[in-house]
Amino acid sequence: MSKSRSRRIKIALFGLALPISLGLLVVASNAAKINAPASPEKLTSLAALDGQAPARRSLNIQTWQTAEGAKVLFVAAPQLPMFDLRLTFAAGSSQDADVPGLAMLTNAMLNEGIADKDVGAIAEGFEGLGANFGNGAYRDMAVASLRSLSQADLREPALKLFTEVIGAPTFPADSLARIKNQLLSSFEYQKQNPGKLASLALFDQLYGQHPYAHQSEGNAQSIPRISRAQLQAFHAKAYSANNLVIALVGDLDRAQAEAIAARVSAALPKGPALSKSPPPATPAPGHQHIEFASKQTHLLLAQLGIDRQEPDYAALYLGNQILGGGGFGTRLMEEVREKRGLTYGIYSGFSAMQARGPFMINLQTRAELSEGTLKLVQQILRDYLRDGPTQKELDDAKRELAGSFPLSTASNADIVGQLGSMGFYNLPLSYLEDFMSQIQALSVAQVKDAMAKHLNPDAMLIVTAGPTVTQKELPPPTDHPAEPPLGVPEH
Repeated sequence: MSKSRSRRIKIALFGLALPISLGLLVVASNAAKINAPASPEKLTSLAALDGQAPARRSLNIQTWQTAEGAKVLFVAAPQLPMFDLRLTFAAGSSQDADVPGLAMLTNAMLNEGIADKDVGAIAEGFEGLGANFGNGAYRDMAVASLRSLSQADLREPALKLFTEVIGAPTFPADSLARIKNQLLSSFEYQKQNPGKLASLALFDQLYGQHPYAHQSEGNAQSIPRISRAQLQAFHAKAYSANNLVIALVGDLDRAQAEAIAARVSAALPKGPALSKSPPPATPAPGHQHIEFASKQTHLLLAQLGIDRQEPDYAALYLGNQILGGGGFGTRLMEEVREKRGLTYGIYSGFSAMQARGPFMINLQTRAELSEGTLKLVQQILRDYLRDGPTQKELDDAKRELAGSFPLSTASNADIVGQLGSMGFYNLPLSYLEDFMSQIQALSVAQVKDAMAKHLNPDAMLIVTAGPTVTQKELPPPTDHPAEPPLGVPEH
């Protein structure tokens, strides 16, 4: 399996674009253990596998709530002398209200200054302790993370610096001006990227007045007007413990994990949880073209998909893997790239979020073949929703998922990301185990029914970005396309 395909499988399980975000887990709530190993697991050399699939990693997920209201998920992993801490706040751009970019800018400014340190001193502080700080903001969530060695003389100062950064940032004016300038430069660059322009237009049409409509980074009109006082107010409102999921994985015992979670939780502002995004209204189908001088045309087809609590999630995930979510060997890739050489890559996917995220198909192709390619993609989707997958396609997809699934627990970073998503979207602790069981039990009829229930080929919003040129007929399908695929997509 290619590295990029493995990455898409990891991300799709939790339905994140972000930032976020597989393996068979044996899970239990609180301190109860199910099939836990009698002794700590040892690291396994890849060479020792001798071509065999890696064994699944048995984990015990423990959960509790801090005094301030933060939800905690913890996995003890003593194999390496380190730990990963990930904070997931319901503080994404869906909370921007009428100030696009506010959530992202607040998150980006967390490590720019605290009472006695500027951005350089903060970076040197983490580096000197052998620790890493990370952060990011997306539509549903904002995250902050810490990776540190677990020995007390390094762990404690790293945690002290981390809690100051996430709990009491000073939002210095010089850093704010610098980051604003960087964002404004990126907005200028976006004007030269037809794929980005198409994506912005698509989300605007798909979501209208819903909070998901605008990009997380804001725009050239909103960013200059955001003040330091607005950042402080948003931090005080959105970065509270009641608005937080704490995921913790590493060389810690339960008492140490509880102490870390309590320390982080107590360092945050006090306040209630923020409300979730409302359900979006279903838009009317349509086609928008963005004129752009290029040899290629970007094609985006989308409609509202599902939220993360959708009962059909497993069936839709498996169905989409066959349609266009699994890279090479999918219906879309086989018909559009392999048989006709019309594109370098074509992909489809559900982005399941707190509210209904988009289902999207995206590709780019030669401008003079764009209309025919669009009709071909629409017909492939229509045929797939009418007929469903073949038994062979279903069996192949199940087998590939089963083979790749254990890779999710290859690192503590993978596990902590999974725990953060499970907590944020209120998934059961047995979610990953349940998910694979559901996948393996699905029939052709169940996958077909789920895909047809949630997707309508006549309800697609379509955005194209490229030049208006005379169109040519598509080449006929063949095992040896007359022209090679185009280069790597621009987005």
